[in-house]
Amino acid sequence: MTTFQDGLLKGKTAFVAGASSGINLQIATRLAQAGAAVTVLSRSPDKIGAAAAGIRATGAKCIGIPQDVRDHDCVGEAFAASVAAHGPIDIIVSGAAGNFVAPFNGLSYNGFRAVIDIDLVGCFNVMRQGFPHLRKPGASCITISAPQALHPYPLQSHVNAAKAGADMLVKTLAIEWGSLGVRINSIIPGPIADTE
Repeated sequence: MTTFQDGLLKGKTAFVAGASSGINLQIATRLAQAGAAVTVLSRSPDKIGAAAAGIRATGAKCIGIPQDVRDHDCVGEAFAASVAAHGPIDIIVSGAAGNFVAPFNGLSYNGFRAVIDIDLVGCFNVMRQGFPHLRKPGASCITISAPQALHPYPLQSHVNAAKAGADMLVKTLAIEWGSLGVRINSIIPGPIADTE
């Protein structure tokens, strides 16, 4: 049973970052089921290869690219590969994220920086490198946020800061890109069982 008509996204292309598992893999899978040609990206070659193979097993078009969203140039190369395989991009989903539980006074510089780099800098890299490849007007960009963007959670200072920054980036891009026919939204799925 589906709420969407068959082939709703036929002829469309999607790029989903952080799609080796969880929410982002399911988003990529559903986009493919709706007819989109999909590129999935994550830093683990084995996991992203398995994710792409799983989507292709349904008969959909999908390539998997093992790249780290923290590497600006590599993200650009991934977008170029996606366009070479599927053409201009209609949908970007930026969902790569890192998290762990730690009190602020027990949080290392490297731990704080890792989450900022994945959640905030990674979002910048995906949007900045993806923008030139968007089919304009009409493209849609989505970031996957978290309740920590709006509400301070204890033991989550690193995520609170990263997600609040990423959400403000999205609001800024909505102003700058709206007149170009690019829609950008941040989605907060809410708490997920068995995760930080």
